Amino acid sequence: MKKTINIKYFLIGLGLTYFASSCVDLEEKVYSQVTSDNFFQTDEEFISALGGAYSSLGGLGNHSGLWSINEIASDEIVVSHKGGDWFDGGVLLQLHQHEFQKDNPFLNNTWNFLYGGINTCNRLIYSFEQLNNANSPAYIAELRALRALYYYWAMDAFGNVPIVTDFTSTEKPSNSSRKAVYDFILKELNEIIPLLPTKKDGTTYGRMTKWGALTIRMKLYLNAEIYTGTPQWALAAADAATIINTGPYTLNPSYQANFAINNAGSPENIFVYPYDKVFAGGFNWVQMTLHIVSQSTFNLTDQPWNGYQTVEEFYNSYIDPAKNPGTQGPVWKGLALEPSTGTVDGRLSNFLVGPQKKADGSVLVDPGVEVTDPTGVKGDPNGPPLTFMPFLNEISPGGLRQAGARIAKYEFERGGTPNMSNDFVIFRLSDVILSLAEANFRLGKTAEALALVNQIRARAGGLQPFTTLTADNLLAERGREMYVEMTRRQDQIRFKKYGDAWWPFAGMNRPKKVHAPGSFLEIFPIPQPQLLANTNLKQNPGYN
Repeated sequence: MKKTINIKYFLIGLGLTYFASSCVDLEEKVYSQVTSDNFFQTDEEFISALGGAYSSLGGLGNHSGLWSINEIASDEIVVSHKGGDWFDGGVLLQLHQHEFQKDNPFLNNTWNFLYGGINTCNRLIYSFEQLNNANSPAYIAELRALRALYYYWAMDAFGNVPIVTDFTSTEKPSNSSRKAVYDFILKELNEIIPLLPTKKDGTTYGRMTKWGALTIRMKLYLNAEIYTGTPQWALAAADAATIINTGPYTLNPSYQANFAINNAGSPENIFVYPYDKVFAGGFNWVQMTLHIVSQSTFNLTDQPWNGYQTVEEFYNSYIDPAKNPGTQGPVWKGLALEPSTGTVDGRLSNFLVGPQKKADGSVLVDPGVEVTDPTGVKGDPNGPPLTFMPFLNEISPGGLRQAGARIAKYEFERGGTPNMSNDFVIFRLSDVILSLAEANFRLGKTAEALALVNQIRARAGGLQPFTTLTADNLLAERGREMYVEMTRRQDQIRFKKYGDAWWPFAGMNRPKKVHAPGSFLEIFPIPQPQLLANTNLKQNPGYN
């Protein structure tokens, strides 16, 4: 019921947004008006108006936006060019190979997503500021926290972005430096965190609370050396400790339950966007990652697109090759989930690998498989069985249709539609715990850091605890825990691994790109359409 209440408010807010911007027949008799005198009088009316600001977050779970650029540019995700599919003018290859171009539409989509959210927050803040209402300050603080999240993502992705807070301004803004944006976000958070609600219940689910805002500030401090040149590990540790020790969150005993279809009851998820296949669509991962014939596995109403895959080396980071022979290369036969000895990392539920079946348990074949595919039985007139193999033969042009472990972190609904109903997790407690571990590690508090990391490993399925902690195994553990949660690119940059030559494709048609830490490639170019629309904007250094 919590989820239904919040979605209802979001939809009312969307309706008000539409009402405010649509045309009106001037000959029509007006029976009522929404004004400050007869609206924004109750909490319900304020919350319904907030819907427009939160509904912008619905762009997170679909193809070609903020999530895509972060994941494809990291060592987690690739969308290989499979014959006639998924070349798309080379825009996906650019992202994965760190050959970012200012005319890449994914970048412009991301910019519009972020500044659309910022603009809606600014509009509502302005509207609430005009009211003489005791409720206004609390809701303005909530909107400022949400706006800080959009700015945090914008600064992380594009670096030198314009700061716009005046909804009434008609002047086209100029870039601010990355440090100036950092300082602005930090000032906003410092001012509004004391004003935000602290409870965790149906009234705050899917909304900004003190804990969500503290998580943004923790992440600012965690990455402060990248953003400003000055590390802030102690401040990051302090915010993380506050969330862990005084916040209303606990680790979910089940890692998988955080991402279930009905995950609204998770004790671990701090801030989510509440998707719903009927009322709040746009979460399309089921379409983006599954094979075309996987429609028969889940009885889906629509055919998936066979796009997003996991980079082989990243998948293998969950597995001890000594205990799992045959997990690498073209001879892979699905042994990754059949270890001969040892404990399996429970987070392998993040992936769909191995032979696939129809919903009734019968064999599912792939009639369009390539003759070079190493899986299945050759000569079968109906095609070999569909088998998702972690092995990736090449990124372009001949990526195999069945290659790559598929994203299965969020539970797929049987009989589902292209729109999933799982709530999209933006912040959760295990990220905060690992962030505290990293901050302590950077401060030389290795024993405390080790205990925190082993807490996460124990929840993952009884994995053997680390006996020592290094930067490499800390980064690897963050990767295994936070797979596809839009943290990996940022983590690689912070650990100075983002420019490493991690593309393992023998058939790549371009040389491996290696760039040093601090490269201009650690932020994306300002999109060309934005430069053309606003001549006050300047391109980020390093891009033409």
